[in-house]
Amino acid sequence: MPFAFINWMKSAIHFDSLGLSPIALDLGIWHLFGLTFHPMIHWYALAYIGGILLAWRYVLLLLKQPGAPMTPIQTEDLVFWATLGILVGGRLAYVFFYQPSMLSTPSEILKLWEGGMSYHGGMVGVFLAIWWVKWRNGLSWLRIADYIGCATPIGLFLGRIANFINGELWGRPSTLPWAIIFPQAGPLPRHPSQLYEAGLEGILLFIFLNCMFFATKARLQPGKLAGFFLVGYGLSRFIVEWFREPDVQLGTLSWGLTMGQTLTIPMVLAGLWLILTASKRPPVFAAN
Repeated sequence: MPFAFINWMKSAIHFDSLGLSPIALDLGIWHLFGLTFHPMIHWYALAYIGGILLAWRYVLLLLKQPGAPMTPIQTEDLVFWATLGILVGGRLAYVFFYQPSMLSTPSEILKLWEGGMSYHGGMVGVFLAIWWVKWRNGLSWLRIADYIGCATPIGLFLGRIANFINGELWGRPSTLPWAIIFPQAGPLPRHPSQLYEAGLEGILLFIFLNCMFFATKARLQPGKLAGFFLVGYGLSRFIVEWFREPDVQLGTLSWGLTMGQTLTIPMVLAGLWLILTASKRPPVFAAN
């Protein structure tokens, strides 16, 4: 048995051997006005920027289909407020649900570059941004959410890839041949749960939502695509949490679920309600 364990450890993939670095571009040391700077661009920051920009361009593509819920100019306004919602909502949700100790030192909350964002909070921020743009322009909140939902998996995919490059949010111990030893997680091989999430929340959810958008009339039923997004993301996250190591400061909660799983439950319920009630809302009539 000990020899089998040793062979298993030797055959596991070591994260360091992948040659990945959280820093995408090191701009070197700068000396300006008597001060020393060492600016670096991280993949995590690029994932957020790239996800927002690519999702914006993709929404513009979707808006070319008949029955669009807003104009390209209104979309630009939404991108600004959605970016703000992602940053503020994502950070505050992380602090309240995962790191409430930060509340005793508020200055720590502003250090976004050190990581710590909640995808659930970011989504709430985006929904509030949609409501704000809807209110200012007299638009349909649900129909905008349908389009945004179809593009959101792009950002989710890039974010999870950035998590993997950072070697963070690793999975639970595993004996599978693709298990990886993450240096900061100890000597045991673990599930690369970041890649599981990238595949489910990113690739598969994107394919499903956009098949529904282009191959069916779901986009003309307000709230239906937004509902599918909520259910798809919620179920994906709930499943992957069984393979992902729980947050060390929280662990598995007293009711047997992780915080990530717990936060997905109201999301899935809201999504199911949107799907089941979509046929009761006035449909959109769009000329082909």
